[in-house]
Amino acid sequence: MPTTYPKCNPTEMLGLLVLLNSHKGSEDVALLADDLDLEIDEILPSLEYAEVLQLVKVTEGRATFTDLGKRLIQGTIRDRKGIIREQLRRTTLFRTLLRALDNSPEHCLSDEQLGQIVSFTTAPADEAVQNIVNWGRYADLFRYDAGQHRLVAVLRPAVARTGGNRPPPTGGPTTRGGGPAAEPRPARGRPPSETAEPPLSGVVPILA
Repeated sequence: MPTTYPKCNPTEMLGLLVLLNSHKGSEDVALLADDLDLEIDEILPSLEYAEVLQLVKVTEGRATFTDLGKRLIQGTIRDRKGIIREQLRRTTLFRTLLRALDNSPEHCLSDEQLGQIVSFTTAPADEAVQNIVNWGRYADLFRYDAGQHRLVAVLRPAVARTGGNRPPPTGGPTTRGGGPAAEPRPARGRPPSETAEPPLSGVVPILA
């Protein structure tokens, strides 16, 4: 995917996709704008980013859902977040940000470091950074610590592994043959609830 920065927020893009779905998944862009009482130029940022994320295809002024877009609009909030998360990971911009977060010892980026990465794009810094943070928060890729003025990775819990060379416990349960019983596997952690979308407003500008 290209190094395209988001010029809309998730709520705006998803609202447009909901409208497109009400038109049976395919409609003239001008008619979509009319339905929203907006000019075409005002819905283009959302439409263009939906196309970047491979959710819609625009041909000769007509927007149509891709198969992935249909899956997203028919899914739950959790499904939508998961699809958008994976599509964002495919973009050069978010892939670069996530790699930088992963390589950071504390898995975080300061305002200055984030600004340096964004500066490699054609994005106007202040507006782009706020939108990038909004998208990362929505997709649970990272969060912004306003107190510390830094971007922080959302780390997924690793699956616990049993030790390969650890000696068996003594005095514990045994199998029928006399050997030690296998240790019970730890229960996998449940991911945080995603039954509601987090608020996207109130993100403070993080570049001077």
